Amino acid sequence: MALPFILALVMYLLAVLHTNRQYKSWPIYRTICWAFGVIFAIFTVAGPLANRGYTDFTAHMFGHLLLGMLAPLLMALGAPITLVLRTLSVPLARRLTKVLRSWPSRIFTHPLVATCLNIGGLWLFYTTSLYSLMHKNIFLHLVVHFHFFLAGYLFTVSIIYIDPIPHRIPFLNRAIVLVAAIAGHGILSKYIYAHPPEGVLLKQAEIGGMLMYYGGDVIDIVLIFILCLHWFKATRPHTGLGISLK
Repeated sequence: MALPFILALVMYLLAVLHTNRQYKSWPIYRTICWAFGVIFAIFTVAGPLANRGYTDFTAHMFGHLLLGMLAPLLMALGAPITLVLRTLSVPLARRLTKVLRSWPSRIFTHPLVATCLNIGGLWLFYTTSLYSLMHKNIFLHLVVHFHFFLAGYLFTVSIIYIDPIPHRIPFLNRAIVLVAAIAGHGILSKYIYAHPPEGVLLKQAEIGGMLMYYGGDVIDIVLIFILCLHWFKATRPHTGLGISLK
């Protein structure tokens, strides 16, 4: 399961090398963000944490924070679409732009839809028998982890616009959706604290619920900061001479 993330890291680095030869240097901090995002994702799906997640709910919840929240945020900050557009030839870049403007892209990157997929998916997973079934079926296990990451990434890019997006949603609308999503995530963590998923001990559910609540808040604060920073930059006043205020 780690192979797609390894390929994503290799392709990103190759694209950086290519664009650095053709254009100005790609920002190093974006490469670092992408690399750490991929590393956190790999750490979640392969290795000791992934193995412990089968029997330890706390480890599973830590993996959820890394795979479904932190890794998507860092990889979104890597601006992969912008990098790809700089790397592709003009005809291929136009084709990609056409895909980004298509109605499926418009739907799945809308904050409301992305929130339903992300937070709604978590509610469905933790309040039904899906959690216990996942540990008995390897295919379902792969599907769940793929959904965690993809839904988290779509949610992140629907709230903060790092890459160019043709169908932009107003800042106020995105802020409202973000607040609702944070509330939904927090309520679910409290529900898990009091009502453990099937097969989870109460003590582990309490620790996992607190980890989900407080750990999620830390990542959400970063999202809020970035959204507010973009909002400020987009609406800050300018001097009469046309010089931006700093």
